[in-house]
Amino acid sequence: MPRPYLAALLSVSLLAGMAAQAQVDNSNQNGQSPGGPPAGSTAPPSPGGAPTIPTPTAPGVTVTAPAPRAEQPLPKLPPDEFTNCMQQSPNGLEGIDLTQVSLCEHQLNWEKHMLIEACINRSGNTALPRVIQACTESLDHKIFEGNARFFLFGNRAAAYFAQGDKQHALEDYNEAVELAPHNAELYYNRGVFYAAQSDNDSALRDFNSALVINHKLVPALLRRAKIYQTEGNFIGALADLSEAIGIQPKTAALWSERGYVSLLQGEFRNAIEDEGQAIRLDPKLARAYYFRGAAFDGAGDSESARSDIATALRLDPSLERYVTSKDKNSLVTRPP
Repeated sequence: MPRPYLAALLSVSLLAGMAAQAQVDNSNQNGQSPGGPPAGSTAPPSPGGAPTIPTPTAPGVTVTAPAPRAEQPLPKLPPDEFTNCMQQSPNGLEGIDLTQVSLCEHQLNWEKHMLIEACINRSGNTALPRVIQACTESLDHKIFEGNARFFLFGNRAAAYFAQGDKQHALEDYNEAVELAPHNAELYYNRGVFYAAQSDNDSALRDFNSALVINHKLVPALLRRAKIYQTEGNFIGALADLSEAIGIQPKTAALWSERGYVSLLQGEFRNAIEDEGQAIRLDPKLARAYYFRGAAFDGAGDSESARSDIATALRLDPSLERYVTSKDKNSLVTRPP
């Protein structure tokens, strides 16, 4: 039976940490460099390969980011822009000023570029209504045709999701998946949406689909493991986390997460080993010390438990709310 110390751990939410890690892992998995587009954005199709659509931020999750900067209004493209450029002269085709036509087309291309960039939101600072407007106008003016439109729907879905508009977010995710049924990240992002609605069955279906397409998609493994964990399927959770560690063995959070699952099972020695590896990879990972301290406590090593918990509190003072008494002989946590 878990000791009282462990009961509090059941209430420690790791979802926000996992979501943040999933975004990092997703960008790493897709080969993004630190200078590439931030999470919540994507890029239009290019000859180099299909774009990916990083994890959206779920409603209710507070994200610290720079305030949206003041931006000029989005351009209003004419209904028939190409014909409009060709009709610069009232004297018919013979009187067309090719220079003027070229300048007109250049201006239109720049305005289209502005719309696409606003929809992509590379900086992450664009206001959500502007992102939605830009994606909508890009779709309405058919800047991209056919299946290539999937990234416009995907980015607009992410903006709707972050804004809390569940119905429109799901509609756009569904449209994006239909247009690009072999894009693993689209299934993953829709799975994140379903998970935020506590629809675990639908979320699992999408995470499974994402992993069939790309079995090395670590964020999907993490998310699926989290659902398995909440449903009491610890074997499934450990299997997914072990696979994720095999793909990214130097990611401390993965080792700590697997240690946490072992801790919930009462497998204290396994938890101590995994949290220890997480600490070796990231000596400032407070939760790894906290969970290892709990594992030491479960294994009967009170001195090591006190030492690790003290280190965890020094690194992350917010963990102190789980401690009810702290003296020379005890460090006791309580359920909230």
